[in-house]
Amino acid sequence: MKKQTKGGFVLIFVVVAIALIAVATFVMTDDAKTMLFHSDTTYLEAVQRNLVVSGLHWAKHNLRDERSEVFGRTTELDVTRLSVRPASLTITMDTPAEQAVQVRIDASCSRARRTLRHDGTYLINSK
Repeated sequence: MKKQTKGGFVLIFVVVAIALIAVATFVMTDDAKTMLFHSDTTYLEAVQRNLVVSGLHWAKHNLRDERSEVFGRTTELDVTRLSVRPASLTITMDTPAEQAVQVRIDASCSRARRTLRHDGTYLINSK
């Protein structure tokens, strides 16, 4: 008579190992999604800061040169050279007062399905 061996232990061991691998993969995928979200957020915030600073620099430059055609109207700046594809930068400069000029900067940038918008008003000394 032949001895019968029980192969059930190996089968159970393989099924448990596959289940553990699936759980570990799920946890790592979730962590990767979280890291990607934070990376995208950091990138968008940096782009937004760069847009605002670029807008303020543009406004100061035009105020220093006393270009009257930029006062009292909205100007949309070309941001294609910043290598940020879905972005926009709009600046509105009020007519200069005695001490300061009020500048409104509207910046928007996108990545994947997320969009950050910034609407701020700044005062620039006119002297």
